[in-house]
Amino acid sequence: MNHPAATDTQETKGAVHEAARAGGKYMVVTPDGEESYWQPKPANGHASVHVAPHLVPMDVPFSAGTQTLPPGGVVRKHSHDANEEVLHFISGSGKAILDGEEYRLGAGTTLFLGKLRTHTFINDGDTDLHWAWFFVPSGLETFFRDIGRTRAPGEAAPEPFDRPENVAEIEARTVFATAADKQ
Repeated sequence: MNHPAATDTQETKGAVHEAARAGGKYMVVTPDGEESYWQPKPANGHASVHVAPHLVPMDVPFSAGTQTLPPGGVVRKHSHDANEEVLHFISGSGKAILDGEEYRLGAGTTLFLGKLRTHTFINDGDTDLHWAWFFVPSGLETFFRDIGRTRAPGEAAPEPFDRPENVAEIEARTVFATAADKQ
């Protein structure tokens, strides 16, 4: 079926819906089939990638997964210059510091983080803080892979390890805002 060049008309909107109905891919990810990475200090814990463009074809590149932060773990202060992020906390407790303001985290809490919003997460509880994340456009999965170590299902946590020496380069080429981005 031929369609004219894209314009904001009902006809092209119908073509988009028709293409979607024609069938995209689907994927089912189980805990023993997820891509997972141990994370370095100060976070420790692990991040798992469930959906990302390198895993399944998609029209809009995004990624989704989970992260587990052990007691005392800290996801350091950062922001993203070109990405939006949603986090939904599943278990545990802790705090988020968003643009300098502190918020309590617990099961059922959801955060939306727009571009350039600084955020840090601290597990000040006595059990793992566990959340699901959604990131658009994708790229967070590349950061987790490049700073982490591959994690196998059921594997015991390694001793805490340092971030790679080239972490600034990894951040710059993945999804992290620089000081210049924030001006």
